[in-house]
Amino acid sequence: MNATLSASSAPTTPVQALHGHTMGTTWSVRFHARMRTDLHTLHDAVQARLDRVVAEMSTWEPDSDISRFNRADAGTWCVLPGGFATVLAAALEVAARSEGAFDPTISPLVAAWGFGAHAHARGRPSDTALAQARERVGWKHLSFDPTAGRVLQHGGITLDLSAIAKGYGVDVVVTLLRQRGIDAALVEVGGELYGYGRKPDGQPWRVLVESSPDEEADSEGLEPRVLRLDGIAVATSGDRWHAYEHDGTRYSHTIDPRTGVPVNDVAAAVTVVADTAMQADAWATALTVMGTQAGHAHAAALGLAARFLERTPEGLVERATAAFERHLDA
Repeated sequence: MNATLSASSAPTTPVQALHGHTMGTTWSVRFHARMRTDLHTLHDAVQARLDRVVAEMSTWEPDSDISRFNRADAGTWCVLPGGFATVLAAALEVAARSEGAFDPTISPLVAAWGFGAHAHARGRPSDTALAQARERVGWKHLSFDPTAGRVLQHGGITLDLSAIAKGYGVDVVVTLLRQRGIDAALVEVGGELYGYGRKPDGQPWRVLVESSPDEEADSEGLEPRVLRLDGIAVATSGDRWHAYEHDGTRYSHTIDPRTGVPVNDVAAAVTVVADTAMQADAWATALTVMGTQAGHAHAAALGLAARFLERTPEGLVERATAAFERHLDA
């Protein structure tokens, strides 16, 4: 635990911070509260909420609820915990609105290309292995009963919510902080953020848009972008975070569930601003899969706030929707 001060012992530090680890990454909370706040108690509460997300939705944990579903016998209806059901419902909504660019059943393809908790050997899978993986992928084949909060294991279905669960983790922490009477906070889990309320100086939280710093440094005219977060979330996806090279070929973690192969011309970074971190997280992945041209057109048509960094021979080029521009700090 990195928190070392209590609110009552640090009157000169109006914005306080907590830190921890979850989902193979880190989390942080910066907050301002008018009332006294025991940082140790609050830290433990935040960690407990995030541990619950892991226990429900981590494919790296063999005893998690998602792992038990993935192992369930064909024909079994599995009742899901509330958080799991909420995230699956949101994932299926984004799958439909993205025309399958986002797919919570993508796990067999992720593993086939050498990524994830159950990664196969790195490199291009055989045509047979790829065909077998593709047969097990398809969000439309998933039978989900949101009213009863249960999902049917048809046989061979393996869910993977890693492209949305971190965002959901941010949201549950925000809910906890609001319940605890925290007036303003900036919550981050593995790069996904949500900010609300005003800092002691009356200003909203401001964050630099996460992107590709090494490449940006070589791109003339590409200015840093700062977002105002006051009741909104932001998430960024791109190929610099998860990729590998094998036999001279670079393979991106961004796999198109519609084709079964990694996206060739993936954007350097795709940033999405949304009402919840869960939505921002999922849409950042979906738009990355679509690619810069199709992704930008799709985001604009849906009124999504999205920014794309496209690689060109002249360097990085920014493309942003009108909705995204409205969130930029003046």
